[in-house]
Amino acid sequence: MTTLTLNGKPVQFQAEADTPLLWAIRGELGLNGTKFGCGMALCGACTVHVDGAPTRACVTPLSAVAGKAVTTIEGLSGPVPQAVQRAWDEADVVQCGYCQSGQVMAACALLRDKPAPTDADIDAAMAGNLCRCGTYQRIRVAVKAAAKALANG
Repeated sequence: MTTLTLNGKPVQFQAEADTPLLWAIRGELGLNGTKFGCGMALCGACTVHVDGAPTRACVTPLSAVAGKAVTTIEGLSGPVPQAVQRAWDEADVVQCGYCQSGQVMAACALLRDKPAPTDADIDAAMAGNLCRCGTYQRIRVAVKAAAKALANG
């Protein structure tokens, strides 16, 4: 059994310690916002935060997150996620939407750590998140808009 804090609440998983975190949160808890994309940590669709750091849940075993704080897209809250969501809507980022939970998780971590990111910062933070629809320019616009909104209060 693995115990961790998920979206602010203590959770115990019955799955084996080597079970990927993605399968535990989707299968045992039914939290389906975190997506399965490639299963090899290459696409970013499965991004969650582990102790605040963007982490690929598809290759992270439960044993690696025991005792840690994990946040999924369902657990994001506060001014940064609100600004990101508003900016995503205003920039009309989403097309098919499959990658968006991972994109939003990466953007929120970036803005939490770097409130005024440069283009290079945005590119570096978002580099591991693939978008099948190619909305990268709109994602950059949205991240900048969210940063501006947060700076203006």
